[in-house]
Amino acid sequence: MLSALSVRNIVLIDQLDLGLDGGLTVLTGETGAGKSILLDALTLALGGRGDASLVRAGAESGQVVAVLQLGRVHPAREALRDNSIADDEDIILRRVQFADGRTRAFINDQPVSAGLLQTVGRLAVEIHGQHDERALIDAATHRALLDAYGGHEAEARAVRQAHATLVGADEAVAAQRAVIAEAMAREDYARHVVEELSDLAPEAGEEEVLADRRQRLMQLERAAEEVRDADEILNGPMAPGPALAGLMRRLMRKADAGAAVFQPMVEALDASLVSLDATSEALETLKREMAFDPADLEKVEERLFALRAAARKHHVSCDGLAEVLARYRADIEMLESGEEALRALEAAADLARKDYREAARRLSQARERAARDLTRSVEAELPDLKLGAAKFIVDRQIDTARVAASGFDQIAFHVQTNPGTLPGPLLKVASGGELSRFLLALKVVLADRGSAPVLIFDEIDTGVGGAVADAIGRRLSRLAEKVQVISVTHAPQVAARARSHLLIEKQAVQEGAFMRTHVRPLDVGARREEVARMLAGATVTEEARAAASKLISEVS
Repeated sequence: MLSALSVRNIVLIDQLDLGLDGGLTVLTGETGAGKSILLDALTLALGGRGDASLVRAGAESGQVVAVLQLGRVHPAREALRDNSIADDEDIILRRVQFADGRTRAFINDQPVSAGLLQTVGRLAVEIHGQHDERALIDAATHRALLDAYGGHEAEARAVRQAHATLVGADEAVAAQRAVIAEAMAREDYARHVVEELSDLAPEAGEEEVLADRRQRLMQLERAAEEVRDADEILNGPMAPGPALAGLMRRLMRKADAGAAVFQPMVEALDASLVSLDATSEALETLKREMAFDPADLEKVEERLFALRAAARKHHVSCDGLAEVLARYRADIEMLESGEEALRALEAAADLARKDYREAARRLSQARERAARDLTRSVEAELPDLKLGAAKFIVDRQIDTARVAASGFDQIAFHVQTNPGTLPGPLLKVASGGELSRFLLALKVVLADRGSAPVLIFDEIDTGVGGAVADAIGRRLSRLAEKVQVISVTHAPQVAARARSHLLIEKQAVQEGAFMRTHVRPLDVGARREEVARMLAGATVTEEARAAASKLISEVS
């Protein structure tokens, strides 16, 4: 329930602290006393649009605080928990309106967005009037109201869950198809790359090994030229060894013949030949060690250049070629295994679609039954509201091909005000007075199913009187047995049925100074006087007081 309302510096209200009780509370007063101002202030606290014109003249800002007492499992509390707002025993909504047009919103003293304040406010309080374009008039709410009336929460939840499963399954199918399409678009190229790189068979670290081997072979190739030159000198046609050996033999013969003068030369030549032999042996050893096939260098270079060309082609290092090969192999495997995976996903989607359709069918059938019951219940309320010739219609548009979280049905509440006229939406067909009475009939039927815990009716009895006003009062009283009802009224028949009666009046703060709106609760005597005023008008007579006493006693 709405347990308290505090207003500061809003239009004609300078300071107002109002406590509210459960049951039916009426607000009455002369025209222009400020009833609409009080509702505007409450609407601001509930997240309505702010306006700088709401700030009292001369004030920098105005403020409205609404205190709500709600059940622990109320959707408004869930909204608070979802937004990490402290969920205290009381829910305190506070809105500050600045004179420059800015507003600030708070819930339980935590700053929040105006959107969250509006969400919580709409879950807790409904305001209905002749020209209200929200709540029951909004066709977007009718399906949920019908489900709440029929007790379809479990069926509706099953449809939402089945829809979510179906959407997920369809998205998985679409994603798999996209993967396969992408792989197919690259199939020819992928197979070419796999064949090319499989033939190349790159290995990790191979480039470094080949580069080192190529460098060594190139060094050996350059050194081989020097070895060939040395071999030509030592062992070629102009080799010095044979000439020196022949010279040494001639000199040795002469030395043996007694020419001792040649002996030193013979010894020197012998030493030279020994050195030449040692040099030749070293050369042969070197030749054996440096032995390589020139084709080896060609093979190494061919392999190295092939690896580097492939790496440049695929914009990777040589070591990255193995990953490229693995990736394109995976693409080919995707084509080979992806079709099978796609078939499995499509089968799952088909099953999810079947489950969704079955859940939606059950919910649609339940809605059909609830629509009949709701129609009978609402039309049973209409005769006393002088709408006996009218009809209430739950318009159901069913599309079994529709896939939505809400199922197959589009629901809208329509009315036919007179026989022979075309039915249509509430707002388009019903006049102001008829609309308010249709809304009241609906709220009476829906009060304990899908209703906010606080209902505010703004002059829904305008333009009616007598038996119709009494019927409205009785229905407001019935509503108040289930939810808190606050009604701004001009009808004494409605005011007489209230548990609490608040009088809204305009007061002068000082002689010749500004006026302010004041609200005060009425005791038994003051209440009788106010009902008498509502009956008689400007001049309250004893007859009016007697009629007021009788009216109050009859409905008490």
